[in-house]
Amino acid sequence: MILRRYGSSYHSVDLNFDSKALTEIGFRKDGSHSEPADEFAGAWERVRAEELAATGEGSVQDEVEQKLLADLEGQVRRLQQTVGSGEVLVIESEQGTDYPKTRTQTRTIVVEGENKLHFTTTVHPPLRVGVYRKRA
Repeated sequence: MILRRYGSSYHSVDLNFDSKALTEIGFRKDGSHSEPADEFAGAWERVRAEELAATGEGSVQDEVEQKLLADLEGQVRRLQQTVGSGEVLVIESEQGTDYPKTRTQTRTIVVEGENKLHFTTTVHPPLRVGVYRKRA
């Protein structure tokens, strides 16, 4: 399960990474779990933290962003598979402070005598994800 804080509660979420969305790295509440933040803080402890980043390059901007987001989503899914019984993933990046965003640099390169655009897209800052376990 993946949780993210919204206001004074943690909610279970699905990944919603979309290169055409204003916030490409997004999450959508799935309604299966909700827990007040103060109860969560008392009942769970962070076991480890991960910072996930990705980079993509190519000649079509949307394709580069799609590959980057697919890579980032794959990293989250692989991390989710390593979570043990009684553990959850928590998206720790917060809107307005350290929320990840795709950043694209464009440069012109010469290919077979023609000027072509080349896009390099990165995620900055990295997506912070914590693995939490119920306190004993």
